[in-house]
Amino acid sequence: MGLGVGRAHDALNPLDASIDIDAVPDEVWGSVSAVLTTNLYGNPDPAPRLRQKCDALGIPLFEDGAHAIGSRVGDRPVGAWGEASVFSLSKHVGAKAGGMLSLADPGLREAVEKTCEGLLAPRRASAELAYLVRPYAEATVRGLRLRRAAWAAIRLLGLADREEIRMPLRPDELALAARHTPGLDAHHPWVRVDMHDYRLRSGRLRLRRIGHKLDRLDDVLDACRVGTELLLSTPWAKPRDGQGTQPLFRVPLFVADRDAAIAALARQGIVVGYLYDPPLDDYAGAEFTDPSPAPEAARWFARHALPVDPQRARTVIEVLERSGAQPAPAPGELPGDRPTPGGLGRSRG
Repeated sequence: MGLGVGRAHDALNPLDASIDIDAVPDEVWGSVSAVLTTNLYGNPDPAPRLRQKCDALGIPLFEDGAHAIGSRVGDRPVGAWGEASVFSLSKHVGAKAGGMLSLADPGLREAVEKTCEGLLAPRRASAELAYLVRPYAEATVRGLRLRRAAWAAIRLLGLADREEIRMPLRPDELALAARHTPGLDAHHPWVRVDMHDYRLRSGRLRLRRIGHKLDRLDDVLDACRVGTELLLSTPWAKPRDGQGTQPLFRVPLFVADRDAAIAALARQGIVVGYLYDPPLDDYAGAEFTDPSPAPEAARWFARHALPVDPQRARTVIEVLERSGAQPAPAPGELPGDRPTPGGLGRSRG
């Protein structure tokens, strides 16, 4: 959640990492100039309450819907509550390129289009070719189990911005970049992480593939709903009441030993991505965040959340059962409050 200019607050619900409005002190709300939702993995933030809060304070609400195409909250889709919202074409759509910006005020469209034009670099034929062959290269790497070699090559080429889950913050450099707000160029080293060509214009071939992927979006969302429902029925899940089944991009399961679960899945060729660790308080510190009054919720989530692709639900469940992965009791939950794993991947038709 954005606080002031360039600051954030680590206040979340530990069961799905959605914004916990009640965990933000009143004195912090008084300093907030805007709110940015996250909708992590497609689990919606409480947008109706946030809309009311923003209206009362006279500040804008922005929605990050990158993981949340197809998710709903209240009586609207995610993205229909704020002054502006953004969606990714690399997540559910699977196009690995681009995104969409939605504006509540259509009168702003022309100005935003001009701004976007000024930020984009000319397309390059080499980038278009790399985009076209990427799916086949990735399939070959997976099939030959060459992921480690591929990562080594990426590092040698200078294209890897991080060794761990998060890239290094480099606080001194970031503090200098913050003085150039709202310019994008100064923040380029942080924005580009894993996507060095993000500012290139898309060519016809790239746009054509994006169109084909969008045509299949409804089928993908249906498959995600089915997989999400199955994963939420397991002992590793912490389902929340009253939300219905969302077509989650990733379903956070909670395991006692996440590293062991990740290793067990890797042995079956399943790579766990979209991990968030350490939490914002610990990653950025007081210089760039307003520290949470209850940081343990974020730390528990970062320690135990295992983001699972719902389209691989059955395989993941079978691997976790065979590996003996144990559920992590949620804060305030006793270890024996939930059933133990066993047979879930085989008992459903």
